[in-house]
Amino acid sequence: MKLSATYLGSALMALVLMTLVLCGAPAMAASDPEAAKDVLKRSVAFESSLGKGQVPALAAYYASVLKQAGYADGDIEITPMGETATLAATLKGSNPKLKPILLSGHMDVVAANKADWTRDPFVPVEENGYIFGRGAEDNKYDVAMMISTMARLKKEGFRPKRSIILLLSGDEETSMTTTRALAQKYKDAELLLNGDGGGGTLGEDGKPVLYKIQAGEKTYADFEVSFTDPGGHSSAPTATNPVYRMAKAIGRLEAFKFPPMSNELTRATLKVAASRAGGSDIGAVLARYAADPTDVAAADQLSTHPEFIGQVRTTCIPTMVNGGHAENALPQRAAFNINCRIFPGVPVETVKAELVRVIADSSATVTTKDDPTSSDASPLRKDVTAAVTKAVRARYPGLEVVPGMDAGATDSLYFRALGVPCYGVASLFTKPSDGFAHGLNERVPVAGIGASLDQWYSVVTDLSK
Repeated sequence: MKLSATYLGSALMALVLMTLVLCGAPAMAASDPEAAKDVLKRSVAFESSLGKGQVPALAAYYASVLKQAGYADGDIEITPMGETATLAATLKGSNPKLKPILLSGHMDVVAANKADWTRDPFVPVEENGYIFGRGAEDNKYDVAMMISTMARLKKEGFRPKRSIILLLSGDEETSMTTTRALAQKYKDAELLLNGDGGGGTLGEDGKPVLYKIQAGEKTYADFEVSFTDPGGHSSAPTATNPVYRMAKAIGRLEAFKFPPMSNELTRATLKVAASRAGGSDIGAVLARYAADPTDVAAADQLSTHPEFIGQVRTTCIPTMVNGGHAENALPQRAAFNINCRIFPGVPVETVKAELVRVIADSSATVTTKDDPTSSDASPLRKDVTAAVTKAVRARYPGLEVVPGMDAGATDSLYFRALGVPCYGVASLFTKPSDGFAHGLNERVPVAGIGASLDQWYSVVTDLSK
């Protein structure tokens, strides 16, 4: 029997529709690495550092990418805050009773002195397999991947059960005022996936080493310690010179170490490090500390290594000093700044009290600067670990996926403080020699873009179903 083209077309359409109904979703659209690379390069061109006023323009560009993918104006909200801004983009879920999943990143970058760079930091250049430019790594690579993933989900008609909300802050590198505002507005969330934490490590040979899920971070806090005196003529020195008193306080601080601490994140990280270090001296120390986190001698030995000191205790160090008002006068004031990275779960006031004790000078005034926020580590959720492990091992079969804690701070800090479980799940894999974030000639490898898109897509769809 001869079938007409019309009949064949109708039958084919019916088959497609039946397939969609049975599968519960439209056919998946493929990732587009070239389009994502274009988003990354265009975003690097915005000089979105403090004082340049370019964050709102960058937010508008990201919004245009999402609108081209089909998002309505009402799905995207750009909120100006001074010279910066936030962006929120929502892919609505089918069940409004379920808490949303948040995706997080930041649009701002640290300043870059163009005269010091080999290339203009705000003219993205693709060269030798890398994209160069300020913010390429921190944090515009994973922001571009998240923007591209949100666009892909919209284009293919993906309907999650939980709403997916992309949140981009505008001053993560400075005051984090926009972060605080976003955390307050979206604190009723199921969890947050942060593109500015975690990520993969490659060996110098380009082979994968491991992937870390960031589930905790230290609290950033600054304290000013000041000393005052009536002063006088420099020809008549006194015993109460504020500079001398400041120097003695700094000496006491130098000799002090906070007690060792651990949590499930640091124990897991150091256990993996111990296994990789094998029978070396540092491997033995790592194994000792992983087995007994109260081993002070082991903690002190690890503290001599920059890669481990942030994992074993709270650290506080002097970072800036100032004092005096004239070369031929006794100083009337001297002060220094103490920068602390506080172990998760330790209150800021507890650290301040310990600093007062260590300085041991009743004439010193110790002041907490700004408004530091502390938070505890997030629980290691099985659904998150399983989704991330699945996605990462699709890129690199059998790769070790471990939880970890960062010594620095990200936007997750303020969400964790309000009870939102947060996980750094960046898709970027880099070699140690490629780590130029905040430094000169920042760069990211181009080769991983396609796999990064697939990783984000897999994690987000698995956790939002």
